[in-house]
Amino acid sequence: MKTLRVLAGLVLATIAFCVWPAAAPVPVDGGVLKFAVGAEPPNYDCHAQSSFAFIHPVRPHYSTLLKFDAPNYPKIVGDLAESWVVAKDGLTYTFKIRKGVKFHDGSILSAEDIKATYERIRKPPPGVLSLREEGYADISVIETPDPQTVVFRLKKPNASMLSNFASPWDCVYSAAKLKQDPRFPERNVMGTGPFVFVDHVAGSHWTGKKFDGYFEKGKPHLSGYIALFVAGAPMVNALSAGEIMAEFRGHSPADRDRLVKALGDKAVVQESPWVCSLVVTFNTRKKPFDDQRVRKALSLAVDRWGGAQALQKIALVRHVGGLLRPGYELATPEADLVKLPGFSKDINASRVEAKKLLADAGQTNLAFTLTNRNVAMPYTPVGIFLIDQWRQIGLNVKHEQLETKLYLAAQQKDNPTFDAAVDFNCDYMDEPNLQLQKYLSHDKSAINYAGQTDRVLDDLYDKQSGEIDKKKRIVLLRDFEKRALEQNYTIPTIWWHRIIVTNSKLKGWSITPSHYVGQDLADVWLDQ
Repeated sequence: MKTLRVLAGLVLATIAFCVWPAAAPVPVDGGVLKFAVGAEPPNYDCHAQSSFAFIHPVRPHYSTLLKFDAPNYPKIVGDLAESWVVAKDGLTYTFKIRKGVKFHDGSILSAEDIKATYERIRKPPPGVLSLREEGYADISVIETPDPQTVVFRLKKPNASMLSNFASPWDCVYSAAKLKQDPRFPERNVMGTGPFVFVDHVAGSHWTGKKFDGYFEKGKPHLSGYIALFVAGAPMVNALSAGEIMAEFRGHSPADRDRLVKALGDKAVVQESPWVCSLVVTFNTRKKPFDDQRVRKALSLAVDRWGGAQALQKIALVRHVGGLLRPGYELATPEADLVKLPGFSKDINASRVEAKKLLADAGQTNLAFTLTNRNVAMPYTPVGIFLIDQWRQIGLNVKHEQLETKLYLAAQQKDNPTFDAAVDFNCDYMDEPNLQLQKYLSHDKSAINYAGQTDRVLDDLYDKQSGEIDKKKRIVLLRDFEKRALEQNYTIPTIWWHRIIVTNSKLKGWSITPSHYVGQDLADVWLDQ
């Protein structure tokens, strides 16, 4: 009997201390998600855009070949592709396309639509802008042996190619529509994504409704969504009051704390490092920014270490790093970073050198305009910070903040007249082949607004791009970064830190290090 009592006690103790896994909540269908977007897209073409203001309202209408699995980032899964094979030599990528996928007009997607999309990205026709042309420069030919198969053949191995195919910017378009008008996507929204375009009311909102013919059965869960174009205090007020469920870009620490206080147990806070930084682009087509001494002086004057400590209290910037995100395995470690121009922790010595360079260049009393974006976080505080840093070496800088469309146009037009501009270098994942494009020659990269031609950087980029051996690639990356930070066509400032606060009613959304990833809303649902 004693033995039985002991055994019984052990069984009860085991039951008491077992932690049974909670059943995953079952998604509820229905409801319209309202969320905020702090700016508006300048046009509707995925291939020509680089801003969250585009991806958040527009991405739910489209599918891509592959995509990142947000809850398990950076895992890559199929979107339009149901399977794929990469050849051992890294020169051939073969994708099998899902059958029966419909565009929103009812037409059936085939491999020809994939081919037409990537031909447009890698070799844009006249009048079409592709910001990711360089990312697919290694593709020699695209083949479609049958309606469900597309084959990409490369000229040389590319270390990031599979990840490139998961880019949220590579919206797949209808080959038929592109044949009729290569610029069709600029003014029309028609994809195979989980939501159909309803309307865009300038200055107000963007609306999408559930696509009943979406290829993933049982999705999307939402009946629709409304992206409200609101930012700053009005956005925080709307989220605090439960009028919107989220803002998917990022909050400042102060706004996070305010939202948590207002929402109480309804607040869900997620934080992550961010593959995003603000950089300063100097217009090398204009004097005196064609002078390397002037550009270097302006970089040396910026106290990035002190600035990071102060700005992280009020803005969504936090980390000091070079051309690649600090903490990323291929980024320059701090011990080596502090030896590079502009990253010394002895700011006084750096500013002495900056003043000497300006004097040698005859620019002691330099005055210029800093063009910036009128998005408060983090453009405004970083812009003010930079102007203060340059004031401390005797310069007079005017701060010009423009609405997103005008801000982009100021840098992207054929003959830009800006002096210096606060630009963003953000992408959907950590990968040198993406982050370093900003620093390539202007004829090699559509996102280089400095206008320089530097074949040394171009050559180093090409070499590291195809280098599969990690140690050898790091050596090339160090050489690239050293060259870029000596020439200072474009200079990094401070890397961002992502903070998202959502209402607890919002389910099925996961934070990633990129505010471009996980925004098709297919898995999102409302616990009403």
